[in-house]
Amino acid sequence: MTGPQTATGPDPVSGAQTPAAPWALLSGAVKGVAKKYSQDRGVALAVAGGRAVVLAVADGHGSAAHFRSDLGALWAVEEFTACARAFAREVVRVGGDAAGWTALREEARRLPQQVGHRWHERALLYDRNSPAHGARSLPAGRGATERDRKEPPDLAAYGSTLIGAVLTEGMVFCWQLGDGDIVLVDDAGAPHTPLFTGPDMGDETDSLCEPEPWRKMRSHWQPFTGGVPPCVLLSTDGLSKSFADHQGFLDFATGVSDRAARHGAAAVQTQLPDWLARAATYSGDDTTLMGAIAAPPQRSDET
Repeated sequence: MTGPQTATGPDPVSGAQTPAAPWALLSGAVKGVAKKYSQDRGVALAVAGGRAVVLAVADGHGSAAHFRSDLGALWAVEEFTACARAFAREVVRVGGDAAGWTALREEARRLPQQVGHRWHERALLYDRNSPAHGARSLPAGRGATERDRKEPPDLAAYGSTLIGAVLTEGMVFCWQLGDGDIVLVDDAGAPHTPLFTGPDMGDETDSLCEPEPWRKMRSHWQPFTGGVPPCVLLSTDGLSKSFADHQGFLDFATGVSDRAARHGAAAVQTQLPDWLARAATYSGDDTTLMGAIAAPPQRSDET
């Protein structure tokens, strides 16, 4: 079992501690049973002075054909975070002014393409310097530019899924490419899976390593008209696959929210590695969960 593989709270660029209020952040990751190392990556990060949260999880495909997918998952999370951090600041700036929501939605639609381009550029640069399938010999007189134009590089070795979310007090934006889950638990304890498309029928999944992957990225946004959802959870499919059915997974998400409400998010964070490790024994897969839980409002006499 490995510990969390992300920074939670400190800004990875500035290193400054940023408050997460009004949310408490959850971060947990465990290695799959019998695996040498995890192919998952994730982040739970407070931005905009604690007025927004960025969450992301990525699942490297991990098979022999995808032997560098741990790098692909790392780049997926890092590039999403870079784009989402700027977007989150804009969401905070617009706030509840509905006149700005159309522009926000357009920017949200462009974000998958931005992330996809950045991921591909990073993978291409890495692969040029260290070819995944070995350096190809070129006929005399043919340069790398001509080769690259006629033979698009195969980036399958770096394949990864991606799920990301930007959460503010007023709204949430979500994006998903490939398998995995995002669950919103409302203040009545009801779980919602806005990007769920049904049970997986096999191991094939959409991937960042495909051409123009942003065309397959699903998205969802919603303003919070009844208050901030108490719980937003993102997880790789190693978690949902550990349950006998989808309802069991939803019950787990509801249980996380309920336990945080009764015992505090810190107690949930303490137990999270054990829960994920148990899940991994059933799914056999790397298992990662990142989440944000609305913290109870402080009383005026609290410091």
